[in-house]
Amino acid sequence: NVSRTDALTVVALGGQRTSRIEMGTAVVPTFPRHPTAMAQQALTTNAATNGRLILGIGLSHQPNVENRWGLKFETPGQHMEEYMTILRSMVDTGKVDFDGSLFNVHAEVDRVSTDPMTVCIAALAPRMLRIAGEMAQGTITWMVGPTTLDTHIVPRITKAAESAGREAPRVCVGLPICVTDDRSAAFERAGEFFQNYGNLPSYRRMLDIEGVESPAEVAIIGNESEVEAQLRALSDAGATDYLASIFPEGDDSAASFDRTRALLKGLVGKL
Repeated sequence: NVSRTDALTVVALGGQRTSRIEMGTAVVPTFPRHPTAMAQQALTTNAATNGRLILGIGLSHQPNVENRWGLKFETPGQHMEEYMTILRSMVDTGKVDFDGSLFNVHAEVDRVSTDPMTVCIAALAPRMLRIAGEMAQGTITWMVGPTTLDTHIVPRITKAAESAGREAPRVCVGLPICVTDDRSAAFERAGEFFQNYGNLPSYRRMLDIEGVESPAEVAIIGNESEVEAQLRALSDAGATDYLASIFPEGDDSAASFDRTRALLKGLVGKL
């Protein structure tokens, strides 16, 4: 949600055409949005979807924050901790009185609905995982494979949630995915589509923990049975939710998308 249509607005509109499914953002950047503005829009969207919003927020990355928005990417951990303190108070109670090192906020907002709101943080680093476990309902990951989930993400966020007396956190795992019979071609395509993520420090650290060089190496690629097995491996490592970034392979992109969607639809409720 950096340069495309506003995700929360899209979710609010989608809520008018659906009645049961959860709808969420992955993720809305925090630096360009004051926490009171985020709370106001999220509360409105949650009301529009009858409490089905999962608000996913994240720091974004230093190049976006400094070069695109002209802001300082300083003390990101402190930024998120104070941001979540304000946001959590606003969405839970409709008001906040907070004085920190980065934010001083004394405000109220009209809670148009009493539906509880799920908030997840794009947390990968140890401090961010602690904040997510203590203050949010979970984390949203990207470029994180099963080994990293099992040894780094899940243990840290689970320990933080337990220490704070909170419920077991959701671990929403986002990865590129393509159902295909030509694994090598899809792997090459994934390398083209997603190579830049390997240059961003937060994702680079996750790939290093996984022991891989390229983002394509954590992409979920294969035929139906192979992809299902890879998804089950993520579940065994602690994934509770999946965010599929479908990419096509071959000359018929529409057919490729349809094949992947068909498998994912058939696996709903089975993983």
